[in-house]
Amino acid sequence: MAPAFYIGLMSGTSLDGVDGVMAQIDNSGRLQVTAHAFVAFQASFRDELLQLNQSGPDELHRSALAGNAIARHYAQVVRALLQATDLAPEHVVAIGAHGQTVRHRPLEFDGDAEGLYPAVGYTLQLINPALLAELTGIDVVADFRSRDLAAGGQGAPLVPAFHQGVFGQPGACVAVLNIGGISNLSVLSADGGVQGWDCGPGNALMDFWCARHTGQAFDRAGAWAAQGHVNPTLLAQLMTEEFLQRSPPQKHGPGFVQPRLVGAAHGRIGWKRRVCAVCASRRASHFDGVHRTHLRL
Repeated sequence: MAPAFYIGLMSGTSLDGVDGVMAQIDNSGRLQVTAHAFVAFQASFRDELLQLNQSGPDELHRSALAGNAIARHYAQVVRALLQATDLAPEHVVAIGAHGQTVRHRPLEFDGDAEGLYPAVGYTLQLINPALLAELTGIDVVADFRSRDLAAGGQGAPLVPAFHQGVFGQPGACVAVLNIGGISNLSVLSADGGVQGWDCGPGNALMDFWCARHTGQAFDRAGAWAAQGHVNPTLLAQLMTEEFLQRSPPQKHGPGFVQPRLVGAAHGRIGWKRRVCAVCASRRASHFDGVHRTHLRL
């Protein structure tokens, strides 16, 4: 049997745009990435997605239109991947399309007071998968998280199963740190067990401060943060964030990425020292996540 081709599409909490890969999977399950493509979001669309992370006017209408726009961005990436690999749509088995998360509130709100059924909560990723299928001529798989919520899970992170397939080693415990807008940790146990959870901020807070104070989308090569020094008072305050005190597993939605985390109370601290402290808090939260994992194994 010939290798099968699949396309994976993702737009994360960094909101910079859409990444896509063409993946070839052979009969043994070995995966090879044969092409990558990226399409950036315009600033106005990025701002709209940020606004939809919170309640606002006419948000159902705006969310539906944003889902259509996401599908069109995704379709651009698909066309670029097909062109780069000289493949036709009929050569691709399916597209995995995550969509853009704007709300993630698992295990909250709708449980009954008598305890007859637990809360499920909800997760919302904006995308119109039917439109994406129509634009590309390829079957689309979407809505990855809801089934896990229905089964009592938190619906995230998604990557531990993938990490197990790529990095798992029989008889060895492996920890994989994935740093996106929010960071998550996968623990691949020696007995084949898999766990995963969010362990702290990733790039989103850094990106927020860079956009506000330099006009740039991110701190390229860490050049801006490298000019400052860690402020221990601010770092200590950041590490008291309630989410970082929870025991694994835990998951947070995009609302975790809040400018309040670098608080107005520290207005006299220079911006370079602030972003350096944010960078340090990210690293400290990662170390703490690994340390907690070691104690649990």
